[in-house]
Amino acid sequence: MFARFALCSLLKCRIQRSNICPASIRAFSQAKFSLPRPHGKSFAHRSELKQAKRIVVKLGSAVVTRGDECGLALGRLASIVEQVAMLQNQGREMMIVTSGAVAFGKQRLRHEILLSQSVRQALHSGQNQLKDMSVPVLEARACAAAGQSGLMALYEAMFTQYSTCTAQILVTNLDFHDEQKRRNLNSTLHELLRMNIVPIINTNDAVVPPPVPNSDLQGVISIKDNDSLAARLAVEMKADLLIALSDVQGLYDSPPGTDDAKLIDIFYPGDQQSITYGTKSRVGIGGMEAKVKAALWALQGGTSVIIANGTDPKVTGHVITDIVEGKKVGTFFSEVKPAGPTIEQQTEMARHAGRTLASLLPEQRGEIICCLAELLTEKKDEILSANRKDMELATGRLSQPLINRLSLSTAKLNSLAIGLRQLAVSSRNSVGRVLRRTRVANNLELEQITVPIGVLLVIFESRPDCLPQVSALAISSGNALLLKGGKEAANTNRILHQLTQEALSIHGVADAIQLVSTREEVEDLCRLDKMIDLIIPRGSSQLVRDIQKAAKGIPVLGHSEGVCHVYIDSEASIDKAIEVVRDSKCDYPAACNAMETLLIHRDLLRTPIFDQIIDMLRTEQVKIHAGPRFASYLTFSPSEVKSLRTEYGDLECCIEVVDSMQDAVDHIHKYGSSHTDVIVTENEDTAEQYLQQVDSACVFWNASSRFADGYRFGLGAEVGISTARIHARGPVGLEGLLTTKWVLRGEGHTVADFSEQGSMKYLHEHIPVPQGHFN
Repeated sequence: MFARFALCSLLKCRIQRSNICPASIRAFSQAKFSLPRPHGKSFAHRSELKQAKRIVVKLGSAVVTRGDECGLALGRLASIVEQVAMLQNQGREMMIVTSGAVAFGKQRLRHEILLSQSVRQALHSGQNQLKDMSVPVLEARACAAAGQSGLMALYEAMFTQYSTCTAQILVTNLDFHDEQKRRNLNSTLHELLRMNIVPIINTNDAVVPPPVPNSDLQGVISIKDNDSLAARLAVEMKADLLIALSDVQGLYDSPPGTDDAKLIDIFYPGDQQSITYGTKSRVGIGGMEAKVKAALWALQGGTSVIIANGTDPKVTGHVITDIVEGKKVGTFFSEVKPAGPTIEQQTEMARHAGRTLASLLPEQRGEIICCLAELLTEKKDEILSANRKDMELATGRLSQPLINRLSLSTAKLNSLAIGLRQLAVSSRNSVGRVLRRTRVANNLELEQITVPIGVLLVIFESRPDCLPQVSALAISSGNALLLKGGKEAANTNRILHQLTQEALSIHGVADAIQLVSTREEVEDLCRLDKMIDLIIPRGSSQLVRDIQKAAKGIPVLGHSEGVCHVYIDSEASIDKAIEVVRDSKCDYPAACNAMETLLIHRDLLRTPIFDQIIDMLRTEQVKIHAGPRFASYLTFSPSEVKSLRTEYGDLECCIEVVDSMQDAVDHIHKYGSSHTDVIVTENEDTAEQYLQQVDSACVFWNASSRFADGYRFGLGAEVGISTARIHARGPVGLEGLLTTKWVLRGEGHTVADFSEQGSMKYLHEHIPVPQGHFN
């Protein structure tokens, strides 16, 4: 009794130290699950797993036991219990098939044997000094008998912390082969689930006979291990989902750890011949081959299956909930093969074709871009027809700023075509350009040349005009490209991508640019760190922040916000101030380079220039929000701004008062997003100070913030505007999509030649590089 109390106290302490407490679990479960589904057919896609109501979680021996195979991994087990309790409290029906009794019993029996030996030895010798004691080999059935009650007590104590009741069920093969016992087991489990109890099921290893090879009956899987038990149980109970947790990330096409081993995202019946199995895990009696066999049997019975890692400390705390949420975790077993390639296959295709694209002559890449420009004008009717479909579907569902971004017009397509033709010319000055040449020593020359980054992933919302822009930049820079557009622009993106591949095909590289149209979540794409070299998000600040958070292993190029300022100095021209402010705010309010905050010098309050600016904004129907200082000057002020860091993306802006140019600079550094900031003044010294001091990607004098654009800068196109301080900043065009490599040409030189005893000396002479010289 004291041991049980101590165990409960330990677990309560562990849970109180974690981020999720029982109260928060109950609060989370207020969004009750209520999506019943007829059984008989497994889910076709991961995204459908959210509908799973009845779920079996199988915990392999490697998941439950410690690394020394003697005792349980308490911390790991506690996090799994927490997730199961969370899903149970949502209204799902959870069952656990667990290993661990043998390991728990082994720990207990070893302790008892050592204690007994030490007592006998002490009595025999009459001395306190004990000799080395050895523990005999323990029989597995005895260990299971000794450990089963302790294992169940542990589960009971853990689930109690979340106000969840459990029940233990021990089974053998006979319980499934005997019709009466099978019906009794089925009835018991259904009754437990009806009472909101989590059944904890295990094979009765204290009495179970050794597994018989090839003992499966026709159409029925024999219970040889907990993999086959979980599969049989899932089918018998018509479970929607079986989650099998092991000590590997999922199913690999060859043994994990080998050089060419690749994790299989989705496994289909009939793919067994493509798999080479390795050895089984350090504990347990199954192996990956047994898991696959059990998974396919369950899949045939109508239960979806995922094999995933339950031992990785980075994911254990959320692996089960991630699976149920449809995230790309482990290997998903599906009977439905997709019509097209997987995202991994698309990435490989793009990388392979991208290398060919990079090897083309600059003139050939330019020809592809010119062809795309021609297609945009030739096929404008088809493009605009697809765009109208998207607009009709978006009306009433999207905000007006997003609908504005979604819209295409003949003028936009013509402007795109002009920009692409500009870019085609600059393609001649991209890949393979020699930046530096150095004579390291006699007959040893070093070159630094430009090369593509590799595979780019561009994720964009609403704006379909982004697709040909980004595609042209990828072609010009020789990069492979994956495009993930928003579903609101699906029809427009599809036709634009078809035209892009048509242009690429003139030089046989159509696969270099891929449109991701599968159900892949953005977060899952961001995990492909071994396949994607750079992510470029184009969309809302929330999208960019989410991607920056998700892409832990892949660099992200972009900006999370476009809080742009226009500062009207005390020496500003009235006409210039009005026109710059009007264009910055009203030309395209949804753009990231539109003005969001107007800073006014204090001396301009209640002057004609101030009055005319306010009248102009009202005429343009711009909603004004007053900053704290501006509001203090007014008797009846507009609504006071909630935050000085707001990106409105609409006909709204904040007005704030500052005392000086330096005060404006300080305000921008505190509340801005380092995107684009403008000063309007006739004082050149003031302007130059502002241009030097403001630490933003783009800083303008007497010019609209809307000029912050790759096309307007003469870059032809841009993939976005970066506010980062390394690699690329501001509008990112062709140069921002290139990196460099060093090429050294020698004649058998060795470092030893340059040692004190060597015969050669370093020269490090700079060799002039002719303009536009290519390797």
